[in-house]
Amino acid sequence: MASGMPQLPSERLDAFFIGGEWVAPSTDQRIPVVMPSTEDVWFTVPAAAPEDVMRAVAAARRAFDHGPWPRLSASERAHYLRRLSQEVVRRHADLATLWTGEVGALLSAGMATFSSGKDEFARTAVLAETFPFEERREPGRGGKLGLLVHEPVGVVAAIVPWNGPFLAIAAKCAPALLAGCTIIVKSSPEAPGDAYLLAEMAEAIGLPPGVINVISADRDVSELLVTHPDVDKITFTGSTAAGKRIGALCGGRIARCTLELGGKSPAVILDDYDPAQAARSIAAMAPNLSGQVCSSLTRLIVPAARHDEFVDALAAEFAAIRVGDPFDPATRMGPLATLTQRERVEGYIAKGIAEGAILASGGHRPHHLDRGYYIEPTIFARVDNAMTIAREEIFGPVVSVIAAASEAEAIAIANDSDFGLNASVFTNDPDRAYAVARQLQAGTVGHNSWRTDFSLAFGGFKRSGIGREGGTEGIRTFTELKTVILDADPSHYKTDHQQSA
Repeated sequence: MASGMPQLPSERLDAFFIGGEWVAPSTDQRIPVVMPSTEDVWFTVPAAAPEDVMRAVAAARRAFDHGPWPRLSASERAHYLRRLSQEVVRRHADLATLWTGEVGALLSAGMATFSSGKDEFARTAVLAETFPFEERREPGRGGKLGLLVHEPVGVVAAIVPWNGPFLAIAAKCAPALLAGCTIIVKSSPEAPGDAYLLAEMAEAIGLPPGVINVISADRDVSELLVTHPDVDKITFTGSTAAGKRIGALCGGRIARCTLELGGKSPAVILDDYDPAQAARSIAAMAPNLSGQVCSSLTRLIVPAARHDEFVDALAAEFAAIRVGDPFDPATRMGPLATLTQRERVEGYIAKGIAEGAILASGGHRPHHLDRGYYIEPTIFARVDNAMTIAREEIFGPVVSVIAAASEAEAIAIANDSDFGLNASVFTNDPDRAYAVARQLQAGTVGHNSWRTDFSLAFGGFKRSGIGREGGTEGIRTFTELKTVILDADPSHYKTDHQQSA
């Protein structure tokens, strides 16, 4: 490890966590993890071979078919979720350091996020008492008692992205665990460390063997998880291109899948809203993960008469964003996560200029940073919604300002996209906000700000994915619905009903 690098938060980066044990990889192949703020290799992890994938699947299968986990009550499983939440708080500094060192997220943001105790494990544990695992219905064709029973879908492969790895891990594992599933977590090659911390947490709380298994693998080996007949469900967060491939493979064997994919999310700014206030709100969220957030508001649709005023206000806000070392508490935006990602963003900036958009702010490497995958927050003005920068997900701090002649045209532009993950409406009138929100084709619509809420549900329309994560709806995606029709009430049902009467 090079001088000046942070201490590694884990000592188990030489093995996989399978069946409740740390096991040696079957080959000596390694995956290097590069620190985006310095361009130096921070650490390496083993690259799973097919034999390692098969072993992880077998462990999860045994744990589901023969272990105690699916047979525990929801409240018993919730106890483990609360313990995992406590481990997140206990190790929040390790999680924050990994997020910064692997991806370039601000250390200050990670420390606040992981120390709060309001993570997905804690939120999901609360739902154990209210989720309708068993619902009584009146049979319509004979029988006395009809039950709709939510049973665990089985073995789950959770394939997580590099931009917010532990947040994605928790969003997938918490509901799957509460539902009674067993899990193989496949981390991204760019940011594998968070999954190792999850394994250490699972070991620390005494989670039954095989309930959580962790491997790191390149994308070619990962397809074995998607096609393996003993994996009942795939939950994936990542690009739409990768999601299409996974969806096709799952369709080939009728496997269940949840796909949380890309976005090109619009902010519709109506004529009654102050452009300067809208600029402040948008600039406040634009630096998050250097724009590498699938739900970022990147198409900013404004009344044509106020286009220039809004661009000027936004440029002033962007100019005040301090770009630099993500470990520095004064920094507001760190680097992009990888060299490939920076080259991708630079390519889109060049394409925007070539297609006639006006580069109003940013677009270059910050002059004071000669190392690291940095790019300035960037504004394109006078963008036509048909331009490449308005159609494709850039996944960086690049926004396009698009003029609309009317509210109806603004809504039409917002919906003229292959994506439908997130959106926001900026107006002082909540009735107008509601009316516009109901017309926008997006999984989430916020009011006067960028908003997402995993305590409710998160997911998208169109090419932004299939299914929802978070809240009650997130638990449903990890269950199979079974209909049971009985001629009489079973004894446990009578007892439960008598106690609640």
